[in-house]
This record gives sequence, structure tokens and C-alpha cells, in this order.
Amino acid sequence: MKDRKRIKRLNPLRAYFPVFVLPTLAAFIIGFLYPFIKGIYLSFCTFRTTSDAKWVGLDNYIKAFNDEGFFHAFWYTALFTVVSVVVINIFAFMVAYVLTRGIRGSNTFRTVFFMPNLIGGIVLGYIWQMIFDGILRNYGTSIVLDSRFGFWGLIILMAWQQIGYMMIIYIAGLQSVPEELNEAAKIDGASGWKVLKHITIPTVMPSITICTFLTLTNSFKLFDQNLALTNGAPIAFTAEGAIKQTEMIALNIYNTFYSNANWRGVGQAKAVLFFVLVAAIALIQLRFTRKREVQQ
Repeated sequence: MKDRKRIKRLNPLRAYFPVFVLPTLAAFIIGFLYPFIKGIYLSFCTFRTTSDAKWVGLDNYIKAFNDEGFFHAFWYTALFTVVSVVVINIFAFMVAYVLTRGIRGSNTFRTVFFMPNLIGGIVLGYIWQMIFDGILRNYGTSIVLDSRFGFWGLIILMAWQQIGYMMIIYIAGLQSVPEELNEAAKIDGASGWKVLKHITIPTVMPSITICTFLTLTNSFKLFDQNLALTNGAPIAFTAEGAIKQTEMIALNIYNTFYSNANWRGVGQAKAVLFFVLVAAIALIQLRFTRKREVQQ
């Protein structure tokens, strides 16, 4: 008893730790953990509402793996992710590098480049759809009539929105590079490219890790922009049915869940597979880039 009173006197916050933790823990369980576990359970059921779920085992997963549209959406999303991660990170690093060279008006440029990230994805999708259609109308086509235009339209939209955000992270990394290293390299006769390659880039590897992770996960999870810009169009018809050529995984899951009430379990199974896929890829990427940090 005396020890407890002594602890309260020495560290009152520790004594009342449960009072501060329990509300947050309860919100986490109710708002995230329970729906997450419930979603995994529903992926093994057929249901129209969560209260009438009936266990069907692996049937939903079998249907998901036999869905040609789901596999097309996966490979389309994978290709989109590879291109967008490369494009966004290269341009974001270039812009950040230029804006940390002490040019006049750099703060204004940072604000301007960051502003697109503040606009919602749905709004961006419709704005860029009008821009692209206005340009492509002169060539007798539209962004929803040719999958090539749809793909590069999504890349441009994603890059325009994300480059400014990644630029801020790269600027923070570049500003943390010790000036003594750059000065020592210049004294030794190193060119600007060698300084960038052997000093700057290795030093900002933590920023590269963060930006790669964010662009990777954001690209895989892209939904709003895909829905507003192309909504999966154009559609190709095969022996097994219609396949939306520019439909990404998140949009495919959404369409599966809401297009047919009897397929809601299949949509939930796809969502679970999607979660496992993104989590695995993100962990592999983090392991790879962090290993590079240690080596450097």
C-alpha cells in the first residue's frame, strides 16, 4: 500500500495510465479491430447484410481466383504501381533538389507544388477527365475509349497530385545532409554528379524509404481517381464476360461487392486478398530499402 502511494507521488501519470489509455483502446477496438476481424469472417460467408451471413467456406475465394476481371485488375494495378512509383519519386526528388539549391522564391514554389495534394481524388478525377477529353476530342477519341489514354491519364493525375507531397519529404531529407560532407567532397575534386550519387542519395535513403512506401501503397489502393477518371472503361468482351480495361483492384472490389448482392462475399474475399497483397509488398519494400540504409 505504501509502495502504491509512493508511485502516485513520484509519477502521477503512470498511476492514472489506464484512464488515458482505455478510451483510445476502446475506440481502436470498436473502429478498427472488430470490423477487421468481422470482415475476415464475412469473406467465408454469403450474405446480403452482416446479420444474415451464412458460412460457405472457401467458395468465395475460389470464385475470386476464377474471376478473370480480378486478375486483369491485379496486373493492371501492378503495372500502374511500378510506373507511378518511378515517375513520382524521380520527379519529386528532382524538384526537391532544385528547391534546396537556394533559388529565389523557393518557398512559393514549394507551396504551389504541394497544393494539388489538398484536392480530393474524386474532384481531381473529374477535372482531369475534362482536360483530357478536351485535348483528345481534336483526335476523334476520348480517355474512356482507349485504354492507353486511360492508363497514362491515371499516371499523370497521380503524379500531379503526389509529387508535391513527396517533394516535402525529400526536402526534409536533403536539408539534413551535413554541409561538411559536400564541402569535403568538393575540396577532393568530386563533381556534382559524384556528390549526388555517393553522398546525397545515400544520406537521404530514409526519405527514399518513406516516399517509396507511400507511393507504393497509395498506387495499389487507388480508387477515387480511377472511379472518377475512367470508371474502368473501356470494356472488352471475352468468352467469360466483360472486362473493364482500366479497372484497378480497389475499383474491382467495389464493383464486385455492389453489382450483385449474391457476390458480396466474393467482394469481401477479394478485399482480404488485397490486404494481404499490399501488406506483403509493403513489408518487402521496407525491408529492402532499410537494408540499403544500413549498408550505406
